[in-house]
Amino acid sequence: MDARYNPRDTDADLKLIRSALLFQDLPEEAVAEATSHVVSRRHPANQVILLENDWGSSVYFILEGWVKIRTYNLDGKEVTLNILGKGELFGEMAPLEEVPRSTDVITLVPTVIGSMPASDFVKLLNTQPLAGIRLSQLMARRLRQVNRRLRLRESDSTSRVADIILFLADGQGQRSASGVEIPNLPHRELSSLSGLARETVTRVLSKLEKKGLIVRDKDLMNIPDINALERLLV
Repeated sequence: MDARYNPRDTDADLKLIRSALLFQDLPEEAVAEATSHVVSRRHPANQVILLENDWGSSVYFILEGWVKIRTYNLDGKEVTLNILGKGELFGEMAPLEEVPRSTDVITLVPTVIGSMPASDFVKLLNTQPLAGIRLSQLMARRLRQVNRRLRLRESDSTSRVADIILFLADGQGQRSASGVEIPNLPHRELSSLSGLARETVTRVLSKLEKKGLIVRDKDLMNIPDINALERLLV
């Protein structure tokens, strides 16, 4: 794996990990113990972090950047299940169930990831009930997002693309003076998330941009008015 570890960044990376939802309101000594063996690494874009059927020896925290959760359908077509960004964790299910990984995880941009030994993660959940509640909250949010996407599978293309943008805003949106910012993902990723042809996604995004509902630059997409975009859903 082409990754780099820089010990000078350890303190800053640990602060980022400790700001994750999983650790909110936990005793400082419990957080310090749980993160004492975390190692952070920098990965280039399009690097595989986890592969389906790998065994789970670590849990991962995204410190900077974005990753996609990927699987394949029965026809062998790639399906993007989720996009995760800063503050999110992944790889948490395999250690809990003691089964192999069920999906691939791939970086979308240069990304910094902290890895925690699975044993430390499980110990934290066993000794800190609030950590289990925080993990349940994360899982509930992801399930709610997936359920919403499934309900809109039969909607028109504009509704489906708008919903994917709102889905990303809910999970990864960052408030700014001009609205809510999300990663400006390649159209093929939005196509995989929405189940629409890439050409259709491109056409809808252009229409949304002309209406001023989104503003795109190289790395970010800005949503000036979330409520206006939500009104497109049918």
